[in-house]
Amino acid sequence: MSSLWPEILALSLEHVELVLVTVLLASVVALPAGVALARRPPWRRWTMGLANLAQTIPSLALFGFLLPLAGIGKPTAIVALWLYALLPMLRNTLIGILGVDRAVRESAIAMGMTGRQILWQVELPLAAPSIVAGLRIATVTTIGTATIAAAIGGGGLGVFIFRGISMVDTRTVLAGAIPAAVMALAADEGLEWIERKLVGR
Repeated sequence: MSSLWPEILALSLEHVELVLVTVLLASVVALPAGVALARRPPWRRWTMGLANLAQTIPSLALFGFLLPLAGIGKPTAIVALWLYALLPMLRNTLIGILGVDRAVRESAIAMGMTGRQILWQVELPLAAPSIVAGLRIATVTTIGTATIAAAIGGGGLGVFIFRGISMVDTRTVLAGAIPAAVMALAADEGLEWIERKLVGR
C-alpha cells in the first residue's frame, strides 16, 4: 500500500477538484434559482420536476448519455455530477426561504425595507441553515458519485476502484474507497458544524 501513496495523494486532490468545481457550479445556479422559485409559485412544479428527473437516472447511465454530447473526460463528469448536486441545493434553498415567518417579512416591509434588503438582510440569513444543509447533502453525495467519473476518464479516486475491480485486487479497490469515505465523512462533519452554528445564531 505504501507504494501507492503518491498516486493516492494525486488522485485525492483530483477528486477534491471535481467535487469543488461541481458544488461551486451547482451553488451558482441553485441559489438564485431557489430565490426565483420562492417568488414565482407557477414555476416551481416543472422546475423541481426536471431537477427530480435528473436524480432518477442511474449515475452510470447518465454518464453514458452525456458521452455522445460532450465526449470522454473531466468536463463530461462535471456536467453529470452538477445535475445530481443541483436538486438538494435548489430544494433546500427554496424550503429555507419559504420557511421564513410571514410576520417577519411584514415587519421588514413596515420598517421600509426594499425587496432586495429583505432578501439579503432577512430571508437569506434566516434560510442559511437550510441552505447549508442542502450544500452538505450535495457535497457528500458528489464525493461518492464522483468515484464513477473514472469510468469516462474523469479521474479521481474511482481510478483505483475500477483498476482494482479489473484486477480483482481488494487492496487497490480500498486505496480508492477509503480516502473517498474519509473525505465524505470530513465534509459531512465540517458542514454539519457550520449548520449547527447557523441554527444557534
